[in-house]
This record gives sequence, structure tokens and C-alpha cells, in this order.
Amino acid sequence: MGDDVVISARGLTKRYGKRAVVEGLDLDIAASEVFGLVGPNGAGKTTTILMLLGLTQPSAGTVRVAGFDPTRHPLAVKALVGYLPDSVGFYANLTGRENLAYTARLNRLERKEAGDRIEALLAETGLTTVADQKERTYSRGMRQRLGIADALIKDPRVLILDEPTVAIDPEGVAEILALIRRLADERKVTVLLSSHLLHQVEVICDRVGIFVAGRLAAQGRTAELLAGAEGGPAVLQVAVDGDPDAAAAALRSAAGVTDVAPDPRVPRAWRVTADDDVSADLAAALVASGLRLRSLRRMGEDLDAAYRRYFEEAR
Repeated sequence: MGDDVVISARGLTKRYGKRAVVEGLDLDIAASEVFGLVGPNGAGKTTTILMLLGLTQPSAGTVRVAGFDPTRHPLAVKALVGYLPDSVGFYANLTGRENLAYTARLNRLERKEAGDRIEALLAETGLTTVADQKERTYSRGMRQRLGIADALIKDPRVLILDEPTVAIDPEGVAEILALIRRLADERKVTVLLSSHLLHQVEVICDRVGIFVAGRLAAQGRTAELLAGAEGGPAVLQVAVDGDPDAAAAALRSAAGVTDVAPDPRVPRAWRVTADDDVSADLAAALVASGLRLRSLRRMGEDLDAAYRRYFEEAR
């Protein structure tokens, strides 16, 4: 396994009798990457996570987490991986701070180190003001943030989150997603995020794997998955500051562009049709013409629509 690959699976398979829940999974997740494993309930996402953690044994294939085989070295993996299950459980009659202190003792942290780390995590997860309230008073969103703090107590290299934003209000979802992104960017934690809420995964993940009936139907960056699912011309919305005629001429000059038209819904924006995703060429053409690019995004299908296409193809 390369130095920059933290999670690696080859031919990973789990069968119950004759039924394959996960079959032939090949996967590499790099250090500090946020990887989204997306698919409907029952697709095999949780079973995959349990094999990564050494909590269930594969029927076939190999898996390594930070260089360790979870089946042979489960304690080594557990020392390096923080895990938030889809249904996190705490002691309801203890406060948030007390629950974290209990986890710190289980991980054999010294009292002072544990105290300092708990205070830092409470601040990082936005729980300082409610840290001394009983856990039973917490909302679902607060409980999930406490779960992330709990998973970070051991200062892990890898964080695995199973459906972390289910049944949370939109504001709470935004807070949790922003926290996950910060963990990767600032702490350099490798994050595997399992979810069926595709539009949320799209916001923060570096790459996405679309899981269908125990198999990875596709994986890559969101733009790559959308391009692969659409299979037709790319339509991009480009917002430009500057002379409209000069902007239109610059956009038309990019290789592969077949049509340029004003976007009727957005002032100073254009809809550009091309044979492929020519985002980089469009940006370069505008800069060369002395124009300022305000925004550029691919239009058409979102990740949900792309998933439906991959799902039908896999079936």
C-alpha cells in the first residue's frame, strides 16, 4: 500500500450463505481525503465499514487500514480509527463532558491530557455551552456532534462516519458537514463518510463511490461521475464581469465549444455547450481576454440523478 493510501481494499467480499452483501470491492482512499460512500439503505455500506473496522470477517479479498489487516490486527486498527455508527449511544444520565471523559478513560488517556483534549473537542464541535447538560437533553444534531467528539478522543488518523446527518435539521446538517470538512483540511484526518443523502455528500467529499447492491458502480470526483452518467454534451453556466461581447467571443474561442447563449435567469451569465467539460479552457480564455470569471458550474444532472442512472445500468 502506497504511503498516501490509508484505506485499501481488493476484491473485498462478504456473503451470508449464498447471498453476497458486498462483492468484489476495490477501493483506495488517500490520506486527508473525504470519501463519500453513497447508496440506498441495504446497499452494503455498513457491512463494508464493519469489515474495515475488523468487526466482521470478509468472505474473500483483502483490506488494509493504515497498513494493518483489521481481521488479524483489530486492536491496532481500533487505535487509529475513530468510528461514529449510524445510531450512536451514550449514557443518558451523564453529561456530554462526562461521556467524553468515560471514553478517554477507556482509551487510557492521562487525566490532564484527557481534560485538555475534551475541552478542545467540545469547542471544536460547538458543544461547550451544553457540555454540562445531561445527554438525554441533547437534540439529534447535538448528539451527533458529541459522537464526532467521542470518535476524536483518541486523536485518530482515520474517521469513519455512518450516516452522520440522518434526521437532523438543515442548520445542524450544515454545521456537521462543515466540521467534517475542517477535520480533513486542518487536522489532516482521512474521512470515510457513508450516506444515502447524495446532495450532502456532494458538498464536502473529494471523491464519491456509488454503491449499488454490494458493488461500486462508479467512483471519482463529482464532476467525473456527472460526466460519465450524462454521456452527452456538457452545458456549463459561466458568470463573467466585463464587456458582454468580449465575454461571448472569449467563450466561443475555447476548443470544443459548440454554442454560447445568455442565461436568461442570471445577469452577466452565459450557458456554454461543449463536447466535454471544458471548464479549464473557458477560464483560460476569459483570463487571456482580460475578463474576470465570477463563477463556473456544470448544469444539468445533480448527483442524485447521476446515481439513478448508474443504479439502472448496474441492474
